[in-house]
Amino acid sequence: MDKYLSITTLTKYLKMKFDKDPYLERVYLTGQVSNFRKRPTHQYFSLKDDRAVIQATIWSGIYQKLGFDLEEGMKINVIGRVQIYEPSGSYSIIIEKAEPDGVGALAIQFEQLKKKLSEEGLFQDRFKQVIPQFAKKIGVVTSRSGAVIQDIITTVSRRFPGVEIILYPTKVQGEGAAEEIARNIVRANEREDLDILIIGRGGGSIEDLWAFNEEIVVRSIFESRLPIISSVGHETDVTLADFVADRRAATPTAAAELATPVTKLDFLTYLQNQEKRMATAVKHTLSKNKEALRALSQSVIFRQPERLYDGYLQRLDQLMLRLKQGLNGELVSHQQKVQGQIHRLEQLSPIVKLQRYQDRIQQLQKLMRSQMAVTYDAKVAEVKRLSEALLMLDTSRIVARGFAIVKKEDAVVSSAEDLKVNDQVMLMMRDGQVDLEVKDVKTKEI
Repeated sequence: MDKYLSITTLTKYLKMKFDKDPYLERVYLTGQVSNFRKRPTHQYFSLKDDRAVIQATIWSGIYQKLGFDLEEGMKINVIGRVQIYEPSGSYSIIIEKAEPDGVGALAIQFEQLKKKLSEEGLFQDRFKQVIPQFAKKIGVVTSRSGAVIQDIITTVSRRFPGVEIILYPTKVQGEGAAEEIARNIVRANEREDLDILIIGRGGGSIEDLWAFNEEIVVRSIFESRLPIISSVGHETDVTLADFVADRRAATPTAAAELATPVTKLDFLTYLQNQEKRMATAVKHTLSKNKEALRALSQSVIFRQPERLYDGYLQRLDQLMLRLKQGLNGELVSHQQKVQGQIHRLEQLSPIVKLQRYQDRIQQLQKLMRSQMAVTYDAKVAEVKRLSEALLMLDTSRIVARGFAIVKKEDAVVSSAEDLKVNDQVMLMMRDGQVDLEVKDVKTKEI
């Protein structure tokens, strides 16, 4: 029996081997995610290939730093350590790092967040605001030292001098950039004199532009009261800020052109044309109104103005008649209600109640006298019957008729069987009593 091990001992031994094996301390695996269901804290799932499967665990803190969400069937590369879980005797890999196989984590995160926000409706055209044609003040959220602000200032000054540009110096790359962009968008919206807001930065890799893909920036753009033009990266670069913004510009220069009207000379020409069109429209409207006035002045109504109120007089008579009928109806209704209340008050009057109670008392008195007479006669008859029955039991009457009563020890003897020879008995008769001694007892069958 010494050769046999317990399950616990064997499992502890294997766990010790796993823990001390240097090849299992840091393992690099490629596998497909299976049996994945996202949990609020730690993630438990399987990694598999064509021939084998291993259980996998990612602790909550590690999962939040991955930068993307795991999905069923996704192929990933992971780094972790292998361990044995003693209660079940199963082994698993504790993942310390993971990334999609063949596709960058940022690309996965971009598509996942884009899908999420699109399903919420943040990119729908019905939420897009119209860019004002003649902006007086333009806000710009970008870096103070970048080329973006210089391009915007140059373009605005050339196209429409006099427009004021308000710069919100912003960190547009690296840690904390997304929060600063969102914060400055909120600051710009707090001003009442801004007409439009431009956000942007120069080109770069997806990592450089990533601040404009953060959810906090996308939501701040969506919630902005000011119309926003997005100009992030080069023409081929696309960020989530471009999807949610009211307009997207390929370059900072294009953004400035969208925010300002055409050149000043073209604008003056446009105003002159609008002035001519307005003058022509006013003349046409005046001519049309004069013709209408002339026609109205010759109409029958103006020649016989009393026709204007004939219909109103008839309507007034009808309303007066309806008013009288309504008032009469209301009056009758109120009178009926008053009569009803009077009747109820009469019924509730103390005098009426007193009279009813007096009548009731008289009825009860008559009923009581009748019941008392019946009860009296019944009691008299009962007393008579009981008296006669009592008289029948009177011993003096019995002995008065010539009978005698036999007593033994003050008890009435009712049967011969109650006596025996030499018993002393007393014989009660009409005119006295006799003491006797029993000499013989004879009984007969009844």
